[in-house]
Amino acid sequence: DKATDKATDKATDGDKATDGDKASGTPSDSASASATSQGRAASDALKADPSPSATSSDGASPSPSASASGDDATAKLQQQYAALDCTDKNARAKAGDGAKPSEQTVACGQNSQGQWQKYILGAAAVDGTEVDEAEAVYNTQTAAGWTVTMKFTDKGSKKFADITGKLAQNQSPQNQFAIVLDNEVVSDPYVSQALTGGNAEISGSFDQEEAQSLANMLSYGALPLTFKEDSVTTVTAALGGEQLHAGLIAGAIGLALVVLYLLFYYRGLSFIAVCSLLVSAGLTYVIMALLGPTIGFALNLPAVCGAIVAIGITADSFIVYFERVRDEIREGRTLRPAVERAWPRARRTILVSDFVSFLAAAVLFVVTVGKVQGFAFTLGLTTLLDVVVVFLFTKPLLTLMARRKFFASGHKWSGLDPKALGAKPPLRRTRRPSRPAAGPVDP
Repeated sequence: DKATDKATDKATDGDKATDGDKASGTPSDSASASATSQGRAASDALKADPSPSATSSDGASPSPSASASGDDATAKLQQQYAALDCTDKNARAKAGDGAKPSEQTVACGQNSQGQWQKYILGAAAVDGTEVDEAEAVYNTQTAAGWTVTMKFTDKGSKKFADITGKLAQNQSPQNQFAIVLDNEVVSDPYVSQALTGGNAEISGSFDQEEAQSLANMLSYGALPLTFKEDSVTTVTAALGGEQLHAGLIAGAIGLALVVLYLLFYYRGLSFIAVCSLLVSAGLTYVIMALLGPTIGFALNLPAVCGAIVAIGITADSFIVYFERVRDEIREGRTLRPAVERAWPRARRTILVSDFVSFLAAAVLFVVTVGKVQGFAFTLGLTTLLDVVVVFLFTKPLLTLMARRKFFASGHKWSGLDPKALGAKPPLRRTRRPSRPAAGPVDP
């Protein structure tokens, strides 16, 4: 017998089809995968006949281990049953194709030992949509372990009571019903009495995962979806490498444009910025090479995009510091005091900016999956390295360069020329000319 997406019984054994499980108490049953007339996901239906129809045998066997009467199975159905090899994946997938819920059919299923069996299933008796809900429950009162409880709709409750009453009058295996999902028997409990009341329980040797899986089948069934193939594109293995190569070229072009801008605007100061960028790039490469095997990181196109974005973030930190130094020079200070006075304000701005970038990268890494995580990882890593490079390399290097005559004297190519920056002349106190001392007055 065959069950649809939602039906329940007090039945033993669970998630997988077995040679015969016992059903008693209240309805509980599971699902087969086919869309119902209402368009919702449901199982093929609880198929049962008052006369013997449920038979099971090892999938490799050409004949049923339990006999099926000629009244229940036509000659054509018997031929399909004999030809069915449930050990063949393709044969299992095609078993029961085209069969309507009102027709008898054949199907495959696994028993509790993992062996494939084949079945002759009667007409559908309960549709999957007539199971209202199913839930995996751990039964501590009867020491039954994990069970699956189900609740039927009013219509499903009456149907299930009728079919279990008929099945209970038969001997095994004709007192079994099948729970079918995607044309595969997932459980075949047997019934010893009519199950009334609209509620049922399937019990057996479940673990939590198996019970939850069966409950989900009963509750949801299969999605009533079909897919239409619009186009097929075959790409070579070199396509990914070509895209990655193009991304690296784009990153190199972006880096070159940043360097040209720094040379044009900051002149001599661009030497410090370029050195800092090279140090940051070197550290990034080393860390990626070390972490790659550990965390499974691979340099892909999103990761390259993250590195390109990080070039701008790193350059921003240098620009913030350089502009603070220039502001101090415009106020009339010499280079060495300007470098030290500009650092506290620039440091605060750099830390706040990098914190925002790192926070965005961290959130993106946590909430996304797949290749987008490569972008977030690269962005977050380079943001952290930007702080390290600015604090431990850029600031000390600028302090050292401020002692050189080329920068300290404000050479016009240093980028720190006071005249070009519009520096104010230093404030100086003017001294009044001293009055001549009063001499003796002639009388």
